[in-house]
Amino acid sequence: MSEGKEKTYDVEKLLKNKLKTVSVGALESGIAKVISDLVGEDYKCTISEVKYTLFSGADFHIKVELTYNPEE
Repeated sequence: MSEGKEKTYDVEKLLKNKLKTVSVGALESGIAKVISDLVGEDYKCTISEVKYTLFSGADFHIKVELTYNPEE
């Protein structure tokens, strides 16, 4: 940073964790779609152990698996 200029943070915004408003199902679907699009195969995603953190973050366990379709 340049001298004399301090960066200011909106503490109120940081403390409002917007991730809490997103459903785990929506996150699972979104992650599965991105991975499926990147790899070219159908994948499913399972999220567990969600712990929301201070300053708008989240820690969670994620499992990504190839969807088995015997008809293909």
